Order: sequence, then structure tokens, then C-alpha cells
Amino acid sequence: MPNTSAAKRELRVAETRRMHNKSVKSMTKTKITKAEKLIFSGDLEAAKTAVSTAVSALDKAAEKGMLHRNNAARRKARLLKKLNKAAAQPKAEEAPKA
Repeated sequence: MPNTSAAKRELRVAETRRMHNKSVKSMTKTKITKAEKLIFSGDLEAAKTAVSTAVSALDKAAEKGMLHRNNAARRKARLLKKLNKAAAQPKAEEAPKA
């Protein structure tokens, strides 16, 4: 492919988009990690808000095409499964004590 101005422009645009997509993916992963840490620490109220933020970030990334929609759905399902398991666990421990 000859180095035409159109090809050069295409490379510049692709690099700009790649960097933007990379930052959004990184931010999404960070939000998921923070939510998981809160879930495992036992702070369920903070974990619920963090999970909500992470789910929103995943939805936005999938909507913009940075993640495949099935990939985003799988990550959301895993995160919510962890939250629900943590929420149910203290209730199970309290029942035998009462």
C-alpha cells in the first residue's frame, strides 16, 4: 500500500481510537476489581453501588463496541453472582444462631 495521505490519516485515526478504547476498557476493569474487593471485604452497601457502577460501565463499553455484548453480559453475570452469594451468606450464618 503506497503512503498516501488517506492511508496516513487512517493510521492516525486508528491509533487515536485504539488509545481511547484502551482507556475505557481499563477503567471498566478497574471498576470491576473495586466492586469485587468490596464484595469480598463484606461491605455490602458500598459493594452494591460499586457493582451498579461497574455494570453501567460494562453496558456503555458494549454499546460503543469496545466489548462484545456477550462478553459484557458474561462479566455482569459473574459479578452479580458474587454479590448475591455474599449477600446470602450472612443470612445463612445468622439463622443457626437465632
